[in-house]
Amino acid sequence: MKTKEEQVVIGITCGRKENEAHFYLSQAYVKAVQEASGLPVILPGCTGQKEMTGLLRLIQGLILSGGGDVDPVYFSEEPLPGLGEIDPARDIFELNFTRLALTAGIPVLGICRGMQVLNIAFGGSVYQDMFTQVKERPVSRLGTQADQGKSDFLPGHQVLSEASCLEHYQKAPRRYPTHKVKIAAGTILARIFGVTELRVNSFHHQAVHQLAPGFIVSALAVDGIIEGIESINHSFVLGLQWHPENLEEHRVLFRALIKACKKEPVK
Repeated sequence: MKTKEEQVVIGITCGRKENEAHFYLSQAYVKAVQEASGLPVILPGCTGQKEMTGLLRLIQGLILSGGGDVDPVYFSEEPLPGLGEIDPARDIFELNFTRLALTAGIPVLGICRGMQVLNIAFGGSVYQDMFTQVKERPVSRLGTQADQGKSDFLPGHQVLSEASCLEHYQKAPRRYPTHKVKIAAGTILARIFGVTELRVNSFHHQAVHQLAPGFIVSALAVDGIIEGIESINHSFVLGLQWHPENLEEHRVLFRALIKACKKEPVK
């Protein structure tokens, strides 16, 4: 049995209830890391540079957890109708801490809001509310970078019209997948799962809009909404729009994160 000293320490960001003066995080994240033989550490939203640097020294991997919306000021937009609750302190911490983590070469897994934080931190944007902005949606291509333009979604596959959008906030249990995503060949995500298509759960009203430079699209829903991104400049920096911590068959992602922290090849 592994000792704590031998375990990989995975930092997990959490939400805050400012009015109630407490932090919160679903136990599913902690359980997923433990089952992958990692040691989970919940990270408080410290905004000082000294505190963030200290937290960074404690961890070998980072999970950016799900939660509320990011203030659109960070991607140069004014708030639109449909924007949800924001937490200014959490935004400051996660955006800055994510940049520090990537500079330090720490493997990162961004989940739901966490994927959006990854994208915004490096110059991308999100739909403030994709259900009201869906007509603006460009058709994305798997495996493309932000500066390579757009093309047809998937040759040979029917794509929903630009005025259509899947139900991305499911009315089903969190452990139940409700729609499929297509995975780009040759990506980290494809190597982890070994397939080109998955069914996922879905609990979001925001999504990646403009992709950040240095990232590619690794997964798409059939309506063209981006479901996965990854860095082309780091060995393991992956963002997912769904919640793998709630899906037993997707816990392989957490094992892959641990492997990346140990500098073992992700297969």
